[in-house]
Amino acid sequence: MLLEHIHYFAGIVFIAVAALLPIIDPFAGAPIYLAMTSGLSPEQRARTAKLVALNSFLLLLASILIGAYVLDFFGVSIPAVQVAGGIVVCVLAWSLLNGPIAPDVSASTQLASPDSLKQRAFYPLTMPLTVGPGSISVAITLGANPPRNLRALLTTTLAHVVGVLITVVAIYLCYRYADRLVRRLGKTGTNIMIRLTAFILLAIGTQIVWNGARTMLVGVLHPGTDATAPASAPAAARD
Repeated sequence: MLLEHIHYFAGIVFIAVAALLPIIDPFAGAPIYLAMTSGLSPEQRARTAKLVALNSFLLLLASILIGAYVLDFFGVSIPAVQVAGGIVVCVLAWSLLNGPIAPDVSASTQLASPDSLKQRAFYPLTMPLTVGPGSISVAITLGANPPRNLRALLTTTLAHVVGVLITVVAIYLCYRYADRLVRRLGKTGTNIMIRLTAFILLAIGTQIVWNGARTMLVGVLHPGTDATAPASAPAAARD
């Protein structure tokens, strides 16, 4: 019996990490993070990485636990989130793709207010650069059908917390030591990495918009599928 619970717990953790980490891909986002925080001192950059990790943890966990209920309360569907969020991702990626060459990493002690760091850490560094509409949609899907048994619900919730925590630790390590990665790549390699990652981010944003728009079109062309219903509607339909 205990082995079954452990196996169930480990399976939920693995699914959460396997679903979220490839979409977030903090390793690819590290050079962009460093470029967007190049005006900060190393200490401020490290603190910002911690804030981004904390924001990501709260945002992902909230999406898993209550995301479907929030969308249902406001009558918003996951496809609508995908379209709106995908557009934001595309705008950010386009600005990075066509922006100036990534500046050198600053070793100065330029001061920034705590409020400024917190604001920058949330937008755009946490959302949409790190936790975008794709990962939010996946997180909402992970928590869309909670088990009805209390013990299974507690086990699933704890497993999701652990899975998100593992993902967030990876985010923190990649961002915290992004400067070492950039030094190994060199300036030319970093600029190539940033442009390539920005292009991939643009493609991901376009794909997210298309996924949401396609689902909406299916709902219009085939009304019986109700593809644009709020997030919790599929769960209610299956019950």
